[in-house]
Amino acid sequence: MPKDIARQGVAEFAGTATLVATIIGSGIMGDTLSTDDGVALLGNTLATWGILFVLITIFGPVSGAHFNPVVTYAMYCRSEIELKQLLVFVPLQFGGAILGAVIAHGMFDQPADAVFEGKYRDSLHECFAEAVSTVGLLMTILGSIGADAKDQIPMAVGLYITAGYWFTSSTSFANPAVTIGRTFTNTFASINPNSVGPYFAGQAMGLAFGLPFCEWMWADKSIGSAILTLIPMVGRKAAAPQARTATDKPGLGAVDASSS
Repeated sequence: MPKDIARQGVAEFAGTATLVATIIGSGIMGDTLSTDDGVALLGNTLATWGILFVLITIFGPVSGAHFNPVVTYAMYCRSEIELKQLLVFVPLQFGGAILGAVIAHGMFDQPADAVFEGKYRDSLHECFAEAVSTVGLLMTILGSIGADAKDQIPMAVGLYITAGYWFTSSTSFANPAVTIGRTFTNTFASINPNSVGPYFAGQAMGLAFGLPFCEWMWADKSIGSAILTLIPMVGRKAAAPQARTATDKPGLGAVDASSS
């Protein structure tokens, strides 16, 4: 594996692990310090906002700081990255998310078997909320790029996910890797494995609508051309350089942040 791809992959792995460790860890801390779920959610929200800003700022010049398979696929469809990067980033994002849950449990001395029995989040309205939050995340990232405001992506994504915690019933996961990572805890920020399917469905719907909308809105594509962006030709040459240097503007994308 070329050194540049290896470095980018490690950035995606480490960034996703740190993000999930922060989400789960701050949830445990908030739940420990307060019996009020609103106060715990506020602490969870602020920690996620802060870590997203930091991670996107430091890893953006390395890999684009996606930390999210939805963002990575969108960037591949836009010819921002190559197929080999897509195939490297996505598994490492999922692996990093799982490691992040393990790290959070280790820091807070959680039982080793405190997994896979998290909160049920399988309602139709939560699935819809994930679609909405995923569309919003793509609009935040691609809209910032389209507005020539890449420098603002770390703050914009952090602020969007902060808002998403509160205005969506799903608390705005908007990230398949983070969703899987959060099945590996039974704590405040958990999700039951049985609820992963509806969340994935919502995130996929958000991608299917959000990417074409952004391409139509900011890339001046026709509606038909924007829709076809979802189906890139396999093996096409990416338009963007494979590696990004520390002098590049940060962030072609971010998690989700989900990152929630």
